Amino acid sequence: MSSSTSRLSVLHETPFVLFWGARVASSIAFQMQAVAVGWQAYALTGSAFYLGLVGLAQFLPMFLLTLAVGHVADRYDRRLIARVCQTVEAMAAGALAVGSATGWLDRASLLVIVAVTGAARAFESPTMQALVPGLVPGSLLPRAYALSASANQTATILGPTLGGFLYVASPSAVYGSASGLFLAAHICMAAIRMRWVPPPRDPFSLRTLFAGIAFIRSRPAILGAISLDLFAVLLGGATALLPIYARDILHTGPWGLGFLRSAPALGALSMSLTLARYPLTRRVGRTMFGAVAMFGIATIVFGLSTVFVVSLGALVMLGASDVISVVIRNSLVQIETPDEMRGRVSAVHMLFIGTSNQLGEFESGVTAALFGTVPAVVIGGLGTLLVAALWVRLFPALRDIETLSG
Repeated sequence: MSSSTSRLSVLHETPFVLFWGARVASSIAFQMQAVAVGWQAYALTGSAFYLGLVGLAQFLPMFLLTLAVGHVADRYDRRLIARVCQTVEAMAAGALAVGSATGWLDRASLLVIVAVTGAARAFESPTMQALVPGLVPGSLLPRAYALSASANQTATILGPTLGGFLYVASPSAVYGSASGLFLAAHICMAAIRMRWVPPPRDPFSLRTLFAGIAFIRSRPAILGAISLDLFAVLLGGATALLPIYARDILHTGPWGLGFLRSAPALGALSMSLTLARYPLTRRVGRTMFGAVAMFGIATIVFGLSTVFVVSLGALVMLGASDVISVVIRNSLVQIETPDEMRGRVSAVHMLFIGTSNQLGEFESGVTAALFGTVPAVVIGGLGTLLVAALWVRLFPALRDIETLSG
Protein backbone atom coordinates (compact mmCIF):
# COMPACT_ATOMS: atom_id res chain seq x y z
CA MET A 1 0.00 0.00 0.00
CA SER A 2 1.10 3.56 -0.65
CA SER A 3 2.58 5.49 2.22
CA SER A 4 1.65 8.86 0.72
CA THR A 5 0.21 11.30 3.18
CA SER A 6 -1.23 13.82 0.75
CA ARG A 7 -4.65 15.05 1.69
CA LEU A 8 -6.65 12.65 -0.43
CA SER A 9 -4.13 9.80 -0.48
CA VAL A 10 -6.58 7.50 1.26
CA LEU A 11 -8.48 7.42 -2.05
CA HIS A 12 -5.34 6.08 -3.70
CA GLU A 13 -5.59 2.94 -1.58
CA THR A 14 -7.51 0.54 -3.84
CA PRO A 15 -8.53 -1.86 -1.03
CA PHE A 16 -10.10 1.02 0.90
CA VAL A 17 -11.92 2.35 -2.18
CA LEU A 18 -13.44 -1.10 -2.71
CA PHE A 19 -14.32 -1.26 0.98
CA TRP A 20 -15.99 2.16 0.77
CA GLY A 21 -18.02 1.06 -2.24
CA ALA A 22 -19.13 -2.06 -0.38
CA ARG A 23 -20.07 0.03 2.67
CA VAL A 24 -22.13 2.47 0.59
CA ALA A 25 -23.94 -0.28 -1.35
CA SER A 26 -24.72 -2.35 1.73
CA SER A 27 -25.85 0.63 3.81
CA ILE A 28 -28.10 2.05 1.08
CA ALA A 29 -29.65 -1.38 0.60
CA PHE A 30 -30.31 -1.71 4.33
CA GLN A 31 -31.90 1.76 4.52
CA MET A 32 -34.08 1.09 1.47
CA GLN A 33 -35.22 -2.22 2.92
CA ALA A 34 -35.96 -0.65 6.32
CA VAL A 35 -38.32 1.90 4.75
CA ALA A 36 -40.15 -0.75 2.76
CA VAL A 37 -40.39 -3.15 5.71
CA GLY A 38 -41.80 -0.46 7.98
CA TRP A 39 -44.41 0.65 5.46
CA GLN A 40 -45.38 -2.90 4.49
CA ALA A 41 -45.52 -4.08 8.10
CA TYR A 42 -47.99 -1.34 8.98
CA ALA A 43 -50.00 -2.04 5.82
CA LEU A 44 -50.22 -5.73 6.76
CA THR A 45 -51.17 -5.22 10.41
CA GLY A 46 -52.24 -1.62 11.06
CA SER A 47 -50.52 -2.08 14.42
CA ALA A 48 -48.00 0.28 16.01
CA PHE A 49 -47.07 -2.55 18.37
CA TYR A 50 -46.07 -4.72 15.40
CA LEU A 51 -43.80 -1.93 14.17
CA GLY A 52 -42.12 -2.12 17.56
CA LEU A 53 -41.69 -5.87 17.09
CA VAL A 54 -39.97 -5.21 13.74
CA GLY A 55 -37.49 -2.93 15.48
CA LEU A 56 -36.99 -5.50 18.22
CA ALA A 57 -36.36 -8.24 15.64
CA GLN A 58 -33.50 -6.15 14.23
CA PHE A 59 -32.03 -5.18 17.61
CA LEU A 60 -32.16 -8.50 19.49
CA PRO A 61 -29.72 -10.39 17.19
CA MET A 62 -27.12 -7.66 17.70
CA PHE A 63 -27.60 -7.79 21.47
CA LEU A 64 -27.58 -11.59 21.74
CA LEU A 65 -24.75 -12.28 19.28
CA THR A 66 -22.26 -9.59 20.36
CA LEU A 67 -19.77 -11.88 22.08
CA ALA A 68 -19.96 -14.55 19.36
CA VAL A 69 -19.54 -11.93 16.61
CA GLY A 70 -16.33 -10.59 18.10
CA HIS A 71 -14.91 -14.06 18.61
CA VAL A 72 -15.59 -15.04 14.98
CA ALA A 73 -14.18 -11.76 13.60
CA ASP A 74 -10.91 -12.34 15.46
CA ARG A 75 -10.46 -15.95 14.30
CA TYR A 76 -11.40 -15.87 10.61
CA ASP A 77 -10.78 -13.73 7.52
CA ARG A 78 -12.90 -10.61 8.01
CA ARG A 79 -13.39 -10.14 4.26
CA LEU A 80 -14.95 -13.61 4.05
CA ILE A 81 -17.23 -12.92 7.03
CA ALA A 82 -18.47 -9.69 5.42
CA ARG A 83 -19.10 -11.45 2.11
CA VAL A 84 -21.09 -14.22 3.78
CA CYS A 85 -23.19 -11.63 5.63
CA GLN A 86 -23.87 -9.66 2.43
CA THR A 87 -24.89 -12.86 0.65
CA VAL A 88 -27.34 -13.70 3.46
CA GLU A 89 -28.73 -10.15 3.32
CA ALA A 90 -29.15 -10.40 -0.46
CA MET A 91 -31.01 -13.70 -0.09
CA ALA A 92 -33.24 -12.24 2.66
CA ALA A 93 -34.09 -9.21 0.50
CA GLY A 94 -34.77 -11.57 -2.40
CA ALA A 95 -37.14 -13.60 -0.23
CA LEU A 96 -39.00 -10.40 0.70
CA ALA A 97 -39.24 -9.51 -3.01
CA VAL A 98 -40.60 -12.93 -3.99
CA GLY A 99 -42.93 -13.05 -1.00
CA SER A 100 -44.36 -9.62 -1.80
CA ALA A 101 -44.80 -10.44 -5.48
CA THR A 102 -46.50 -13.81 -4.91
CA GLY A 103 -48.52 -12.83 -1.84
CA TRP A 104 -47.20 -15.45 0.61
CA LEU A 105 -45.45 -12.89 2.82
CA ASP A 106 -47.36 -12.51 6.09
CA ARG A 107 -46.60 -10.89 9.44
CA ALA A 108 -44.81 -13.95 10.86
CA SER A 109 -42.58 -14.58 7.84
CA LEU A 110 -41.77 -10.87 7.65
CA LEU A 111 -40.51 -10.90 11.24
CA VAL A 112 -38.41 -14.02 10.62
CA ILE A 113 -36.74 -12.54 7.54
CA VAL A 114 -36.09 -9.25 9.33
CA ALA A 115 -34.47 -11.18 12.20
CA VAL A 116 -32.23 -13.04 9.72
CA THR A 117 -31.15 -9.71 8.24
CA GLY A 118 -30.54 -8.38 11.74
CA ALA A 119 -28.32 -11.36 12.56
CA ALA A 120 -26.30 -10.83 9.38
CA ARG A 121 -25.90 -7.12 10.17
CA ALA A 122 -24.81 -8.04 13.69
CA PHE A 123 -21.83 -9.88 12.18
CA GLU A 124 -21.19 -7.50 9.28
CA SER A 125 -20.99 -4.12 11.05
CA PRO A 126 -18.25 -4.80 13.65
CA THR A 127 -16.34 -6.98 11.18
CA MET A 128 -16.25 -4.16 8.62
CA GLN A 129 -15.21 -1.74 11.37
CA ALA A 130 -12.32 -3.98 12.42
CA LEU A 131 -11.23 -4.47 8.80
CA VAL A 132 -10.32 -0.82 8.08
CA PRO A 133 -6.89 -0.73 9.81
CA GLY A 134 -5.71 -3.50 7.48
CA LEU A 135 -6.62 -1.48 4.37
CA VAL A 136 -4.68 1.77 4.88
CA PRO A 137 -1.44 2.89 6.56
CA GLY A 138 -1.87 3.87 10.20
CA SER A 139 -1.24 7.55 9.42
CA LEU A 140 -4.34 7.59 7.18
CA LEU A 141 -6.68 5.85 9.60
CA PRO A 142 -8.53 9.01 10.81
CA ARG A 143 -9.17 10.01 7.19
CA ALA A 144 -10.34 6.49 6.41
CA TYR A 145 -12.85 6.51 9.25
CA ALA A 146 -14.08 9.96 8.23
CA LEU A 147 -14.77 8.67 4.72
CA SER A 148 -16.31 5.53 6.16
CA ALA A 149 -18.66 7.74 8.18
CA SER A 150 -19.52 9.64 4.98
CA ALA A 151 -20.57 6.34 3.40
CA ASN A 152 -23.02 5.73 6.21
CA GLN A 153 -24.42 9.27 6.07
CA THR A 154 -24.77 9.12 2.29
CA ALA A 155 -26.80 5.95 2.73
CA THR A 156 -28.94 7.58 5.44
CA ILE A 157 -29.82 10.40 3.04
CA LEU A 158 -30.24 8.43 -0.19
CA GLY A 159 -31.53 5.08 1.05
CA PRO A 160 -34.91 6.13 2.50
CA THR A 161 -35.57 8.42 -0.50
CA LEU A 162 -34.83 5.67 -3.02
CA GLY A 163 -36.81 3.15 -0.99
CA GLY A 164 -39.85 5.42 -0.82
CA PHE A 165 -39.66 6.23 -4.52
CA LEU A 166 -39.39 2.58 -5.58
CA TYR A 167 -42.14 1.51 -3.17
CA VAL A 168 -44.59 3.50 -5.31
CA ALA A 169 -43.93 0.93 -8.05
CA SER A 170 -44.12 -2.05 -5.70
CA PRO A 171 -42.54 -3.46 -2.53
CA SER A 172 -40.82 -6.05 -4.69
CA ALA A 173 -39.04 -3.28 -6.60
CA VAL A 174 -37.49 -2.04 -3.36
CA TYR A 175 -36.48 -5.46 -2.12
CA GLY A 176 -35.15 -6.56 -5.50
CA SER A 177 -33.01 -3.41 -5.77
CA ALA A 178 -31.76 -3.92 -2.21
CA SER A 179 -30.82 -7.50 -3.04
CA GLY A 180 -28.83 -6.29 -6.03
CA LEU A 181 -26.98 -3.72 -3.91
CA PHE A 182 -26.10 -6.34 -1.29
CA LEU A 183 -24.64 -8.49 -4.07
CA ALA A 184 -22.70 -5.45 -5.37
CA ALA A 185 -21.23 -5.03 -1.88
CA HIS A 186 -20.26 -8.71 -1.93
CA ILE A 187 -18.46 -8.24 -5.27
CA CYS A 188 -16.54 -5.22 -3.97
CA MET A 189 -15.41 -7.15 -0.89
CA ALA A 190 -14.36 -10.11 -3.03
CA ALA A 191 -12.15 -7.80 -5.11
CA ILE A 192 -10.15 -6.58 -2.09
CA ARG A 193 -6.63 -7.94 -2.14
CA MET A 194 -4.70 -7.78 1.10
CA ARG A 195 -2.35 -10.05 2.98
CA TRP A 196 -4.16 -11.75 5.83
CA VAL A 197 -2.23 -13.73 8.40
CA PRO A 198 -4.43 -15.96 10.59
CA PRO A 199 -3.95 -14.92 14.22
CA PRO A 200 -2.95 -17.43 16.89
CA ARG A 201 -6.12 -19.16 18.04
CA ASP A 202 -6.28 -19.59 21.77
CA PRO A 203 -8.53 -22.42 22.92
CA PHE A 204 -12.12 -21.26 23.29
CA SER A 205 -12.92 -20.23 26.84
CA LEU A 206 -14.96 -17.72 28.78
CA ARG A 207 -11.81 -15.62 29.08
CA THR A 208 -11.37 -15.35 25.30
CA LEU A 209 -15.11 -14.80 24.84
CA PHE A 210 -15.20 -11.85 27.24
CA ALA A 211 -11.75 -10.55 26.25
CA GLY A 212 -13.19 -7.57 24.38
CA ILE A 213 -15.03 -6.31 27.46
CA ALA A 214 -11.95 -6.86 29.63
CA PHE A 215 -9.74 -5.00 27.17
CA ILE A 216 -12.04 -1.96 27.05
CA ARG A 217 -12.20 -1.85 30.85
CA SER A 218 -8.39 -1.87 31.00
CA ARG A 219 -8.02 1.14 28.67
CA PRO A 220 -9.40 4.33 30.33
CA ALA A 221 -9.26 6.37 27.12
CA ILE A 222 -11.25 3.79 25.13
CA LEU A 223 -13.73 3.20 27.96
CA GLY A 224 -14.19 6.95 28.35
CA ALA A 225 -14.75 7.52 24.62
CA ILE A 226 -17.29 4.72 24.23
CA SER A 227 -19.21 5.49 27.44
CA LEU A 228 -19.23 9.23 26.64
CA ASP A 229 -20.95 8.50 23.35
CA LEU A 230 -23.34 6.06 25.01
CA PHE A 231 -24.63 8.56 27.56
CA ALA A 232 -24.55 11.58 25.24
CA VAL A 233 -26.71 9.85 22.61
CA LEU A 234 -28.87 8.26 25.31
CA LEU A 235 -29.73 11.66 26.76
CA GLY A 236 -29.76 13.65 23.53
CA GLY A 237 -32.14 11.50 21.46
CA ALA A 238 -34.24 14.42 20.20
CA THR A 239 -34.72 12.91 16.74
CA ALA A 240 -37.24 10.40 18.13
CA LEU A 241 -39.62 13.33 18.75
CA LEU A 242 -39.32 14.90 15.29
CA PRO A 243 -42.89 13.98 14.22
CA ILE A 244 -44.26 15.93 17.22
CA TYR A 245 -42.06 18.93 16.45
CA ALA A 246 -43.02 18.91 12.77
CA ARG A 247 -46.74 18.80 13.38
CA ASP A 248 -47.41 20.54 16.70
CA ILE A 249 -44.52 22.95 17.28
CA LEU A 250 -43.14 23.95 13.87
CA HIS A 251 -46.50 23.44 12.14
CA THR A 252 -45.21 21.84 8.95
CA GLY A 253 -46.49 18.90 6.97
CA PRO A 254 -44.83 15.61 6.05
CA TRP A 255 -42.44 17.52 3.79
CA GLY A 256 -41.16 19.38 6.84
CA LEU A 257 -40.64 16.13 8.72
CA GLY A 258 -38.62 14.83 5.78
CA PHE A 259 -36.34 17.88 5.91
CA LEU A 260 -35.95 17.57 9.67
CA ARG A 261 -35.00 13.88 9.42
CA SER A 262 -32.45 14.61 6.69
CA ALA A 263 -30.82 17.58 8.44
CA PRO A 264 -28.61 15.64 10.94
CA ALA A 265 -27.36 13.33 8.17
CA LEU A 266 -26.59 16.34 5.96
CA GLY A 267 -24.53 17.94 8.74
CA ALA A 268 -22.76 14.66 9.44
CA LEU A 269 -21.97 14.06 5.76
CA SER A 270 -20.54 17.56 5.34
CA MET A 271 -18.38 17.23 8.44
CA SER A 272 -17.16 13.72 7.59
CA LEU A 273 -15.99 14.91 4.15
CA THR A 274 -14.29 17.89 5.80
CA LEU A 275 -12.47 15.64 8.27
CA ALA A 276 -11.42 13.33 5.46
CA ARG A 277 -9.71 16.26 3.74
CA TYR A 278 -8.52 18.10 6.85
CA PRO A 279 -8.02 15.50 9.59
CA LEU A 280 -7.63 16.46 13.23
CA THR A 281 -3.96 16.76 14.10
CA ARG A 282 -3.84 18.14 17.66
CA ARG A 283 -5.85 18.47 20.90
CA VAL A 284 -7.96 15.50 19.81
CA GLY A 285 -9.26 14.65 23.30
CA ARG A 286 -10.40 18.17 24.02
CA THR A 287 -11.92 18.39 20.55
CA MET A 288 -14.02 15.31 21.28
CA PHE A 289 -15.35 16.82 24.50
CA GLY A 290 -16.05 20.07 22.67
CA ALA A 291 -17.98 18.21 19.98
CA VAL A 292 -20.12 16.44 22.60
CA ALA A 293 -20.79 19.78 24.30
CA MET A 294 -21.82 21.25 20.95
CA PHE A 295 -24.12 18.26 20.45
CA GLY A 296 -25.81 19.14 23.76
CA ILE A 297 -26.09 22.84 22.88
CA ALA A 298 -27.56 22.04 19.45
CA THR A 299 -30.09 19.75 21.16
CA ILE A 300 -31.17 22.57 23.51
CA VAL A 301 -31.47 25.07 20.64
CA PHE A 302 -33.60 22.64 18.66
CA GLY A 303 -35.74 21.92 21.71
CA LEU A 304 -36.52 25.61 22.30
CA SER A 305 -36.88 26.69 18.66
CA THR A 306 -40.25 27.47 17.13
CA VAL A 307 -38.78 28.67 13.80
CA PHE A 308 -38.36 26.00 11.13
CA VAL A 309 -35.10 27.36 9.68
CA VAL A 310 -33.51 27.63 13.14
CA SER A 311 -34.56 24.08 13.94
CA LEU A 312 -33.04 22.84 10.68
CA GLY A 313 -29.79 24.65 11.47
CA ALA A 314 -29.67 23.16 14.96
CA LEU A 315 -30.16 19.64 13.58
CA VAL A 316 -27.42 20.17 10.98
CA MET A 317 -25.08 21.28 13.78
CA LEU A 318 -26.16 18.28 15.87
CA GLY A 319 -25.21 15.88 13.07
CA ALA A 320 -21.91 17.65 12.36
CA SER A 321 -20.81 17.64 16.00
CA ASP A 322 -21.83 14.00 16.41
CA VAL A 323 -19.68 12.83 13.51
CA ILE A 324 -16.59 14.55 14.98
CA SER A 325 -17.05 12.41 18.07
CA VAL A 326 -17.69 9.31 15.93
CA VAL A 327 -14.51 9.71 13.86
CA ILE A 328 -12.33 10.35 16.92
CA ARG A 329 -13.85 7.43 18.83
CA ASN A 330 -13.60 4.94 15.95
CA SER A 331 -10.02 5.93 15.16
CA LEU A 332 -8.99 5.80 18.81
CA VAL A 333 -10.55 2.38 19.39
CA GLN A 334 -8.92 0.81 16.33
CA ILE A 335 -5.49 2.43 16.82
CA GLU A 336 -5.28 1.41 20.48
CA THR A 337 -6.52 -2.15 19.91
CA PRO A 338 -4.20 -4.96 18.73
CA ASP A 339 -5.40 -6.54 15.49
CA GLU A 340 -6.04 -9.92 17.14
CA MET A 341 -8.53 -8.16 19.48
CA ARG A 342 -10.23 -5.80 17.03
CA GLY A 343 -13.19 -8.06 16.27
CA ARG A 344 -14.17 -8.54 19.90
CA VAL A 345 -13.60 -4.90 20.81
CA SER A 346 -15.52 -3.69 17.73
CA ALA A 347 -18.44 -5.96 18.57
CA VAL A 348 -18.73 -4.52 22.08
CA HIS A 349 -18.30 -1.04 20.61
CA MET A 350 -21.14 -1.58 18.12
CA LEU A 351 -23.35 -2.91 20.90
CA PHE A 352 -22.79 0.33 22.84
CA ILE A 353 -23.73 2.37 19.77
CA GLY A 354 -26.83 0.34 19.01
CA THR A 355 -27.96 0.36 22.62
CA SER A 356 -27.53 4.12 22.93
CA ASN A 357 -29.59 4.77 19.78
CA GLN A 358 -32.40 2.42 20.74
CA LEU A 359 -32.57 3.39 24.39
CA GLY A 360 -32.14 7.06 23.54
CA GLU A 361 -35.36 7.00 21.54
CA PHE A 362 -37.09 5.18 24.38
CA GLU A 363 -35.75 7.67 26.96
CA SER A 364 -36.96 10.62 24.88
CA GLY A 365 -40.45 9.15 24.58
CA VAL A 366 -40.74 8.43 28.31
CA THR A 367 -39.39 11.85 29.30
CA ALA A 368 -41.74 13.58 26.85
CA ALA A 369 -44.69 11.68 28.30
CA LEU A 370 -43.72 12.74 31.82
CA PHE A 371 -42.62 16.36 31.31
CA GLY A 372 -43.76 17.40 27.83
CA THR A 373 -41.97 17.42 24.50
CA VAL A 374 -39.95 20.64 24.77
CA PRO A 375 -38.81 20.05 28.39
CA ALA A 376 -37.78 16.50 27.45
CA VAL A 377 -35.47 17.68 24.67
CA VAL A 378 -34.01 20.52 26.74
CA ILE A 379 -33.41 18.18 29.71
CA GLY A 380 -31.65 15.76 27.34
CA GLY A 381 -29.38 18.52 26.04
CA LEU A 382 -28.54 19.70 29.55
CA GLY A 383 -27.86 16.10 30.56
CA THR A 384 -25.42 15.75 27.65
CA LEU A 385 -23.54 18.87 28.80
CA LEU A 386 -23.42 17.51 32.34
CA VAL A 387 -22.05 14.16 31.16
CA ALA A 388 -19.35 15.90 29.08
CA ALA A 389 -18.27 17.97 32.09
CA LEU A 390 -18.25 14.93 34.37
CA TRP A 391 -16.31 12.76 31.89
CA VAL A 392 -13.59 15.43 31.61
CA ARG A 393 -12.81 14.78 35.27
CA LEU A 394 -13.39 11.01 35.27
CA PHE A 395 -11.28 10.24 32.17
CA PRO A 396 -8.27 12.56 32.04
CA ALA A 397 -6.50 10.05 29.77
CA LEU A 398 -9.13 10.73 27.10
CA ARG A 399 -9.03 14.49 27.66
CA ASP A 400 -5.25 14.63 27.27
CA ILE A 401 -4.98 12.73 23.97
CA GLU A 402 -3.12 15.04 21.63
CA THR A 403 -3.12 13.22 18.27
CA LEU A 404 -4.60 10.22 16.44
CA SER A 405 -1.47 9.52 14.46
CA GLY A 406 -1.24 5.77 13.86
